[in-house]
Amino acid sequence: MSAVTTADVADPGALRLRSLLGSARRAPKPLGRGLVTTGSVFLLSSVLTFGLGALSSANPGAAVLGDTATPADIARMNHQFGLDRPLPVQFFSWLGHALQGDLGRSWFTTVPVSQSIGQALPVDLSVAGLALLMAVVIGGAGGIAAALSNGGRVDRGITAVCAVLGTLPAFVIAIGLIAVVSVQLGLLPSGGYVPFGQDPGQWLRFSLLPAFALSLEAAAGIARQLRTSLVGALRENYVTGASMRGLSERRVLFGHVLRNAAGPALTVLGMSVPMLIGGAVVTERIFNLPGIAQLSLQAAQEHDVPVIQGTLLVTVAVVLIANLAVNAGLTALNPAGRRRQAAESGGKSL
Repeated sequence: MSAVTTADVADPGALRLRSLLGSARRAPKPLGRGLVTTGSVFLLSSVLTFGLGALSSANPGAAVLGDTATPADIARMNHQFGLDRPLPVQFFSWLGHALQGDLGRSWFTTVPVSQSIGQALPVDLSVAGLALLMAVVIGGAGGIAAALSNGGRVDRGITAVCAVLGTLPAFVIAIGLIAVVSVQLGLLPSGGYVPFGQDPGQWLRFSLLPAFALSLEAAAGIARQLRTSLVGALRENYVTGASMRGLSERRVLFGHVLRNAAGPALTVLGMSVPMLIGGAVVTERIFNLPGIAQLSLQAAQEHDVPVIQGTLLVTVAVVLIANLAVNAGLTALNPAGRRRQAAESGGKSL
């Protein structure tokens, strides 16, 4: 057991990070390796995020107090924000509070950054969650249909549609959906947002268009990858053996083949999370969604560094958590890997 140094006790960020990495090392492989990698990436991302803010020319004292502020007033304001301390001290203090959920306060509104993100992040998570569900359903159905019609008209048609969708940006699809579904047909609203807890039905009406616009590119990637994996898996010997034992085609497909072929498609799904977050910057603007992208854009326009740092750090954390979930799913879909892991663990314990 490693000793806790005096510097760690004085620095809650380092102490919390040491504890997280220790827990990751004790976790089963390959989950433990994933946790260690995630912790390392998070630490590097936090350094870069803080560094971008530290290198910024924004001065909260001058910005908040205005042109009439004296140098003494600016120095007093900078001291209040803790900006007169050495950068390493500022970083570890900021990281320690961030790991406890305290991301500081806005320079201009003095509202806690965590409170602002707590109001904006559920918008993105709910819309992105719906988009991921749509991508799985649409992409999964398309990939299965294309694989079962390998080389046929359905296969060629789905492949062509996926190729087109893969080249269209989300904002182009969003504008087209608004023009057709909202303006011409009047079926769904073109913008706005209602929280799910307030009215689930209205939340669905306002979320369908932005979620659908975000989901199509991910659905195209899932369909292409799943189709390729299924075509190869359907040629394996165990499929022929299962059919000869009298198992139905549906049971063979959904009980055996799909499980073995879903790994690459699940990886594509995990890679779609950063794409959804990047696309949200534009789609939130088009659909007037009060999400974290709009919060960060407003903070960037005002040079509100604490808000920018907080949104970047939370976005990185969301992406890393999604990658961990994908790795856990891939482990669950790979029984051979689990058996090998159990055998290695048993061998080491002897």
